[in-house]
Amino acid sequence: MDCTLCRTPAQRFTQVDNREYFRCPCCQLTFEHPDKLPSPEQEKGQYDLHENQPDDPGYRRFLSQLADPLMALLPDDAQGLDFGCGPGPALATMLQEQGFDCETFDPLYAPDTSVLDRHYDFVTCTEVIEHLHQPAREWDWFAAHVKPGGWLGIMTRWLIDDTAFANWHYRRDPTHVCFWQPATFEWLARQQGWSLHLTGNPVVLMQKR
Repeated sequence: MDCTLCRTPAQRFTQVDNREYFRCPCCQLTFEHPDKLPSPEQEKGQYDLHENQPDDPGYRRFLSQLADPLMALLPDDAQGLDFGCGPGPALATMLQEQGFDCETFDPLYAPDTSVLDRHYDFVTCTEVIEHLHQPAREWDWFAAHVKPGGWLGIMTRWLIDDTAFANWHYRRDPTHVCFWQPATFEWLARQQGWSLHLTGNPVVLMQKR
């Protein structure tokens, strides 16, 4: 079984609730067996249960963990993309309210692929990368489409305690299929030449050199 991020042969990590997980000894990504991944219909059914709307104060507070430190780093004329915006593009709305140009993309809810042809000063991914079936593909896109000096802003819960993995609420979501450690982001930064800022679980900021 090859790692879905770096293609290194991975090792079996554990099995929980009929879900089999592997871990890469190189990049430390933990991922579910590719044969067990949810279908797009199953994913959408789960996502539609979420109530993440732009006018929800609680959700805005959650997103501000990424939005506030990211906006402090951006020039006033920065143009960006919220990658995986979901049905309610709350983060893009928050950034637009502060004067930033922010496009949206989501394969299920905002599937205009023309925005993927552009290059951006910043790209945000909030609660997205844990859903990726082929994370190598998306990371190649980030590397190609974030401008030099630009920023990639990520929110995902870090896997920091293997002993709690089986009962971890993040693992129990059937659409969460890969789990990221600080060591995984450190590997990516080395491989792709980014500077890495682990600002605190669940926020990661990476700047393209």
